[in-house]
Order: sequence, then structure tokens, then C-alpha cells
Amino acid sequence: MNSRLSVMISIVLAMLVASMDTTIMNTTMPIIAKELGEFSLYAWTFASYMITTTVLSPIAGRLSDLFGRKKVFSFGIILFLIGSLLCGLSQNMVQLVLFRALQGVGAGFMMPFPAIIAGDLFPVEKRGKIQAFFTAMWGLSAVLAPLLGSLFVEYATWRWVFYVNIPICLLSLLTLLPYKEVYEPKRAAVDYMGAALFAAAISLLLLVTVVERGQWWYGAVGALLLVAFYYFEKRQPSPLVPLSLVHHRTLKWMNINGFVSCVALFGTSSYIPLFLQNVAHLSVFMSGVALLGSSVGWMIAAVPAGKWILRYGYRPLLIIGNVLLVASGLFLALLNESHGFWYVFFIMFLQGLSFGLTSTVGVIGSQQLADAHEKGIATSFFMFCRNIGTAIGVTVMGAFLAQAPTFMTGIRHLFLFGLIGSIIALITSFFIRDEAEASRNTWQPEGTT
Repeated sequence: MNSRLSVMISIVLAMLVASMDTTIMNTTMPIIAKELGEFSLYAWTFASYMITTTVLSPIAGRLSDLFGRKKVFSFGIILFLIGSLLCGLSQNMVQLVLFRALQGVGAGFMMPFPAIIAGDLFPVEKRGKIQAFFTAMWGLSAVLAPLLGSLFVEYATWRWVFYVNIPICLLSLLTLLPYKEVYEPKRAAVDYMGAALFAAAISLLLLVTVVERGQWWYGAVGALLLVAFYYFEKRQPSPLVPLSLVHHRTLKWMNINGFVSCVALFGTSSYIPLFLQNVAHLSVFMSGVALLGSSVGWMIAAVPAGKWILRYGYRPLLIIGNVLLVASGLFLALLNESHGFWYVFFIMFLQGLSFGLTSTVGVIGSQQLADAHEKGIATSFFMFCRNIGTAIGVTVMGAFLAQAPTFMTGIRHLFLFGLIGSIIALITSFFIRDEAEASRNTWQPEGTT
């Protein structure tokens, strides 16, 4: 089998299980919690997975720069497989939370590689199509996961929610074996202390979004550790996060823009179904179908994005993407009881166009503007900024909804917050310096078989 084709199959399978495992839990967790007991740990089955996935993604990207993509990606698949097996064998909620954390570590090591390996294998003009294909896997998982979850619960046992990952992970590993590594790793000392500081800081900051008490203490200690991490990295010959990525003008503002835009409106898909079910009185299925508008828009914008970068550069495309985000924020701020399926579908379509364009341009820009031996960490760090933004945005929106006197008041407040955030994101996009020449010249075929 051609090694390029084999690695693409491996990546698609790994993405499918990692993305399904998030969605499928939404429909099956009430049943799992009822059987295992300790309902107080319900939220932690999601939080443990989210925190470890978010923290480990940039570390995985850096390790791939040092040791090669294939080794680190394989390690992630194996960890995810073991975590899935242990989750299926869980006898109580404490075990499930711990094993979900292990599963999240595996997912964190898997998630950055579709974008990283695509950057190794394909020139700029083709990467938009590849990213769109990966996005289609997320859309497919959103449809398949609830269906599989209900089938397992009704005709077998909830434990198959996790066991089903095992054969898919094994197939992903087998299709990865023929892959001939095209990236030549630049060996250097592993920054273990930096990784520990980074993991502790981000974990504490993410706990602010989960715990019900002591949020300020978690946030303050996390912020102090993040400052300590920055100054520690300045003295390291081989830092976990090279400071060139932080100081590079274009990369810096791309990361900031990705963070702010996700704080603003990436969490929309978590709350729009509540509106459609509680106010528009649509079924769970139809409220899910409305979210597919985002996947459609994402693919339409992502497919030609690589060619558009060569023609127009980064800055104009990111500005257009953020204008579309502001437009979707405006429509969401005007949402009322008379609106239904098609109004929401159109908004999600606009958001899909926006995030499909800005995400794809950001990923490609991170790869093109970083040195070859920093491409992994640059790509995964951009994705990390977006993930952190999403976690914060979902939490803030949830607080607006929980504290409002009525449901619609909360909806209006959280989407007004989203509109303001999207305007700030648009402003940050104007600070991005256009470096179209870099996008034309930095990719070189690295040799494939």
C-alpha cells in the first residue's frame, strides 16, 4: 500500500474514534451514571477527558518535532486503546473518571497529527481539501455517535461504547505500519520540567471551568505557574514551546485571533440545541441536524483555502472569516422565540464558513511560518489556543444561562457576549501581517514513497 494513502487511512480512523468518543458520551452517560452510581462525579467523566486532551496536544506536537510523527502518533493510539478497554471494564464512577483521563491523554497525542502530517505530505494548495476531509469526519461522528450509543444501550451494554474503539484503533495502527516517515526529526533534550509546569498550569486553569468552589485559587495558582513556565522556557536550549512562536508577529496574532474567536462563538453548538428543543420545540434529532449547517459551511470554505492563501495571503482571508463570524454573532443576538430551524441552520452555516476559513488558514499559516523542526509544536499550539478559547467560552456562556431569570434572557445575554467577542476577534485580525511570500516558498516536498 502507498505509504501516503496508508497514513491517511490511519489518521481518519483515529480521528473518527476520538471525535465519536466525545459525542457518544452525551447520550449514554445518564445510563452509565445510573448503573455505576456516584452521580456527583457525572461532570468529571467529561472534564477529565477534556483537560488531559487539551493539555497534552501541544506537548505531543513538540515531541513529534523531536522524535518523529509516527512514533508519537502510534503511542497516542495505543494509549487511547488501553484507556477505552479500561473504561469498558470500569466498576464504579471513580474508575471511569480515571480511565477517561487516560483515554484523554491518548486523544491528546492523536488530535494534532491530521494537521501536522498533512503539512508534511501535501503542498499548500492541497491542504485545504485535506483539512475539509478531516472536518467531514467530525460531522460524520456527530451523526453516528448518538445512533451507535442508543443501539449499544438498547441491544447490548453501554460498555460497548468503549469496546468499539478497540478494533478501530488496531486497524489504525496496522494501516500506520507501512507509512514511511517523511519528516526528519531534530533530536534535542526533552524539556521535562517545562512540560510539567505547562501541564500543571493549564490543568489548574481548566479546572476553573469545572469546579464549583475555589475557582479563584485554581485560577491564581494556574496563572502563577504559567508565568513561571514562561520564564523557565526563556532559559532552555530546547524549550517545550519555542519563544520564537510567541514573539513572531504573524503567528502571535493568529494564535490570539484563534483564541478570541473560539471564546466568542465556538461554543454556540453547545447551547443552540437547547433553544431549538425548549423554545422552537424541535426534536433532539432535528436540533442536531441544524448543527450540520456548520459542517457544510466549514467544508465549503476549507476546500479552496489553500489555493486562496497562495493568491491572497493570510491577512485578507482571516479578516473575511472574522467578518462572517461577526455576521453570525449579529444574527444570534437577534434570535427570538419566533425563529426556528432554518434561521438557526443559516447561522450555523455562516459560522461554518467563518471557522472553516480561519481554522484552515491558521493551521496552514502555523506550518508555513515556523521552521521545519518546529512545525509540529506550531500547529498543535494554534489548535491548543483554540481549544482553550472554546473551554472558556462554553463556561462563560453557561454561567450567563444559569444566572438568568428566564431561559430566553440567558440566551440573549450569552449571544450578546458572543457578538462582542466576535467584534474583538475581527479587530485582532487586522494586526496580522500579510506574509503571502512565505506561504509560497517555505513548503518543499520532503519525499514520499
